[in-house]
Amino acid sequence: MNRNNHIVIMAGGIGSRFWPISTKKCPKQFIDILNCGKTLIQDTVERFKDICPIENVWVVTSEQYADITKKQLPDIPEKNILLEPCQRNTAPCIAYATWRIMKENPNANIIVTPSDHYVADKDKFKKVISAALDFVSDNDVITTIGITPSRPDTGYGYIEAEPNSDKEIIKVLSFKEKPNLETAKEYISQSNYMWNSGIFVWNVKTISSAITRFEPKIAEIFEGIKEYLGTAAEHTYINGHFPNCRNISIDYAVLERADNVFVCPADFGWNDLGTWGSLYDFIEHDDNGNAKVESNIILEKTTDCIVHTLNEKKVVLIGIKNCIIAEHNGYLLICDKENEHLIKQFSE
Repeated sequence: MNRNNHIVIMAGGIGSRFWPISTKKCPKQFIDILNCGKTLIQDTVERFKDICPIENVWVVTSEQYADITKKQLPDIPEKNILLEPCQRNTAPCIAYATWRIMKENPNANIIVTPSDHYVADKDKFKKVISAALDFVSDNDVITTIGITPSRPDTGYGYIEAEPNSDKEIIKVLSFKEKPNLETAKEYISQSNYMWNSGIFVWNVKTISSAITRFEPKIAEIFEGIKEYLGTAAEHTYINGHFPNCRNISIDYAVLERADNVFVCPADFGWNDLGTWGSLYDFIEHDDNGNAKVESNIILEKTTDCIVHTLNEKKVVLIGIKNCIIAEHNGYLLICDKENEHLIKQFSE
């Protein structure tokens, strides 16, 4: 286990597309959404246990989730839980962790990962991440993990890599926005297109230099408060300066503008669990196309539904088709899957 390896877990999102299970008070990364005995963020930490020591695991989250993060991840040092006073997207989030880690270890290799994704094959995952870590240790490069697509999905961004490459890690040609169905079909007909997983691997020097080059104002903020990071005054200075960061994703800020970006193709049973639709695709279906997490649900003449009602003693559905049915903390959602895009508004 390389002690230069660090993990940054981004855990500040509110998961509004998963209402009513996910709410601002307790978003989906802190929920056992698969009813497997672990929350998504706990499962994320566990899959990195053989890659870096627990004292090198960092969580960047909102101030309002400080207590639940500490409760669910008691083995992570409290100083490694970095609290954002407001949401500013992934570039400032990553910059904060980068400058904080750089002060502690200027030679660190960093893996950045969302807190709410699922990986089925953890052994394959470890091999892919280890290969990426070796690559960034020896090269001044930015590496992202690309998922081999299994279908023409319109819910993911795509990575275009150099074609006809037999290398383990391939040069990126471009990043593509979420496509329409026709374009998605065109992408997956070519072997050099992958889903963008949002998992990144780089050396701390490489990413800090890239942020400084492409987003100098963000870099200036963290350079200006660098002396306070890791001290008792850190929280005060972050609260005063973090809101001045530009609201921008790391993809727009750095990856789409840099010329040293590579992708490591992977197939380890990944699912971003971003919507009820993605959960429906992930869970095993019965003979009528229904997906359910619990066993206390009776389905009669019901087809192509997803049902998530953990707190109910017994649920009976009769004659329901193509719907999302979810209950949590007194809120009940019944939504035709075609109208799933409307769910987000009710999370407010």
